[in-house]
Amino acid sequence: MGDEWRKHLQSEADGTIRIKAHGNMKVDARIVTDEDHFNNHIDDRGPEQLVNAAEIPGVVGEAWAMADWHFGYGLPIGGVIATDINHGENGGAISPGAVGFDINCGVRVLALDATIDDIPNIKKLGGRLAGRIPAGASGKGGLAIDMPKIRALTEGGAQAAVEMGIGYDEDLPSLESNGMLEVDDATLSNRALERGLRALGTLGSGNHFLEIQSVERLVDEATARHWGLYEGQLLAMIHSGSRGLGHQVCSEHSRKLEQKYKRTKTGWYAEEYDFTISDRQLACAPFHSNAGQSYLQEMNAAANFAFANRSALAHRLREVLRLEMGVDGEARTLYDVAHNIAKVETHIIHGKNCQCAIHRKGATRAFSGDSGHIENNFQTTGQPVLVPGDMGTGSWIMAGPKTGQNQAFGSSCHGAGRALSRTKAKQTIDGKALKQRLESSGIRIHASTPNVLSEEAPEAYKDVDEVIELTERAGLARPVVRMKPNIVIKG
Repeated sequence: MGDEWRKHLQSEADGTIRIKAHGNMKVDARIVTDEDHFNNHIDDRGPEQLVNAAEIPGVVGEAWAMADWHFGYGLPIGGVIATDINHGENGGAISPGAVGFDINCGVRVLALDATIDDIPNIKKLGGRLAGRIPAGASGKGGLAIDMPKIRALTEGGAQAAVEMGIGYDEDLPSLESNGMLEVDDATLSNRALERGLRALGTLGSGNHFLEIQSVERLVDEATARHWGLYEGQLLAMIHSGSRGLGHQVCSEHSRKLEQKYKRTKTGWYAEEYDFTISDRQLACAPFHSNAGQSYLQEMNAAANFAFANRSALAHRLREVLRLEMGVDGEARTLYDVAHNIAKVETHIIHGKNCQCAIHRKGATRAFSGDSGHIENNFQTTGQPVLVPGDMGTGSWIMAGPKTGQNQAFGSSCHGAGRALSRTKAKQTIDGKALKQRLESSGIRIHASTPNVLSEEAPEAYKDVDEVIELTERAGLARPVVRMKPNIVIKG
């Protein structure tokens, strides 16, 4: 296909660039960007993947890439696509590659009623957190659970975790979907369950982290006050997902579906579904088919495990905070959002209600206050949108619109987005020197290897402030508070 899509670019007045439908595209593609940002960060593979996603059976609306988009597996990270679940005989497509391997990788933010001055010894707190919150690729240090418990967590999510004493009842209303997706009949493989057995309460590696941050700036003071946030306040941000369990679910379903597609002159064709796609990594099944429903159930189960994992991580964090800070260490959950997920939602498309499978891959929900699907506390403000930046710059909390869903199926960016590949970052950034630089600026860094620091260096990411500005300009979400990092725990 090459760069044929470049002939169909069109700048919109709303902070997006459109790729007009051409070739086999069924809908237009939209990228949340301006021309400068687009040209600075362009990797032709990302827009090509978005064009391919705009071809999948049953796709509706537009295929979106958020401001933090970059090349991924099948769909670019930051990709959002909707398929009509009532399209054709068995519904539009559902695609594991358009959800991602780390199912319900997401973020939880907890708010303390304390400032940095209330930490008796920041070095000691950082050391304690690093010792108590297992980070890295292995599952070492996970909470001890057995098969009946892991099955309960995959069915009941954060709610089951609370019943096991890992989390509080009052957390649940502040979690997306109350921390539990419906699971009717998920037959997770023994391998997936075994990988989850070792992982509960562990961060993982790569871009996963736990940070203690302080609120640096209030942009929307009224919303910040409504959420109980103030300047200088300490927040804890946890970024983790379903660990090996979710990876196993995605691997198994991607492999099964990819085997159904055979190369033809016009692309990849699955005779069983009469589906043709341009990229085999977007292998998909009709939503109501056996394969489609089997994936949906297992994806929901993996997402529930991720909600439970963030509950377990928050529980461990709270234990350390209480130990080190006493009553000042009490932490309430502000919000918890999923990033890699497919959910059935009703959206208005071309003036009509459409029941859609919304695939958000490296993108987060940003529902409006009047959407009917968010908790009472957020109905006047819109939903909190948690946007981690990089460990040297800062992070943001945004809010969905107060009224009216945004134009991207109620979606927003999920972070800063990579500017360098992990390989390129490792080749060009000295992890040890970076650690010294960050610590001299007052940020405590605890990482298992210098390689992780190189891969996750601020220079490896886009400018988070620019991503926030683009997201606001496109009307997807508005900035509320900006935080700066104080303590960073990385895998």
